[in-house]
Amino acid sequence: MSDDHTQVQEFFTARAADWDSRFPDDGPAYRAAVAELRLTPGSSVLDAGCGTGRALPALRDAVGPSGVVLGADLTPAMLEAATRAGRDRDGQLLLADVAHLPLRARSLDAVFAAGLIAHLPDPAENLEELRRVVRPGGLLALFHPIGRAALAARQGRQITPDDLRAEANLRRLLAASGWLMTSYVDEDARFLALAVRQD
Repeated sequence: MSDDHTQVQEFFTARAADWDSRFPDDGPAYRAAVAELRLTPGSSVLDAGCGTGRALPALRDAVGPSGVVLGADLTPAMLEAATRAGRDRDGQLLLADVAHLPLRARSLDAVFAAGLIAHLPDPAENLEELRRVVRPGGLLALFHPIGRAALAARQGRQITPDDLRAEANLRRLLAASGWLMTSYVDEDARFLALAVRQD
């Protein structure tokens, strides 16, 4: 495992047990973001970097009982917390690195990724891997329950011009990875960028 992966695992392992209780009011923001994917019954969707699985109930509701919901995360403690919360009933949990997903090419209709992009060791390459598993015309949602400025304030830092989530930077990064950004929202109450897979 690379040093980047070890650092990510250590960061999230230390926080897994109380993750949901630290952010108890995020549920409606997750549901609203999932709704933007406009998933239909029977769709297949991956929550990439699913953590404790907070998006899985909304994703299951969106695709219905005939759909496929997968949650992949690199950190066993996060998946254990998702299971304790009963979210394994809403989707199949996979201990997997989003840089090397154990999924067939073009097997999904959409990927949902909450708070993921800041933790990717090689964002361009990792977004290409997400593209690989999505069918042409499929969607990617990059989400965070608070916007860039609110997150920076919470973390006691300033937003810098090289922030990956800045609109121009993210648009270029997605384009280089085979995605076309179709919408971008960065408000105090949420961050959501949607992109469509290009052929």
